Amino acid sequence: MATSLRCATLVLLTFAYCGPLAGQEVVDRIAARVENDVILESEVRQLRSYQQLVDGKSENDEQILDRLIDQWVVRTEAETARFPLPSDADVQRSMDRLKKSFASPAEYETRKQESGLTDSELRAISAAQLYLSNYLDSRFRPSVQIDAKAVEDYYQNGVVVRAKARGQEPPSLEASREYIQEFLVQQGINDQADIWLKESRSRLHVEKLLHAETK
Repeated sequence: MATSLRCATLVLLTFAYCGPLAGQEVVDRIAARVENDVILESEVRQLRSYQQLVDGKSENDEQILDRLIDQWVVRTEAETARFPLPSDADVQRSMDRLKKSFASPAEYETRKQESGLTDSELRAISAAQLYLSNYLDSRFRPSVQIDAKAVEDYYQNGVVVRAKARGQEPPSLEASREYIQEFLVQQGINDQADIWLKESRSRLHVEKLLHAETK
């Protein structure tokens, strides 16, 4: 169940803070213009590095740029609404979850070194992820309704089927209910956020200028 829940929140978690990578001596260029703002190629590179750290692979630069444009939309609305920043304690918990997602502390350190991201950059990314995901949660969770039948259907068609495929005894419905409920809520938040983002982007002036040299 924990793996499924983590997958359900990936859409939110890929909204990452992006700034220049430490020690990079490259000429930064504009990857896109969004209204009167810009997204830089260094931001594309950093999000690519973060995806490689977390997933061992990354999307292509065009997909990453689209994520950064979506991030701009969410951040702009959140800042306009004066949505509160996450606390230091919440950011630290996010960092701890990231480290625990690796098989060992040594693997985390190795992958972090390979990514080129520093501890301070990763902390800034975690803080920005929380800010954006918390805002989306606050905005859409109240309108997501999950009924008992949806929970039971997911239990039978998801939890039970996967457990049997692995030759395992499935947990009881009651033991799984809270996790399934949250999984389905996160799914609903993601679905509503996707619709909102598409509508919001259709009203924006966006000019993509991403260069092939960033790859």
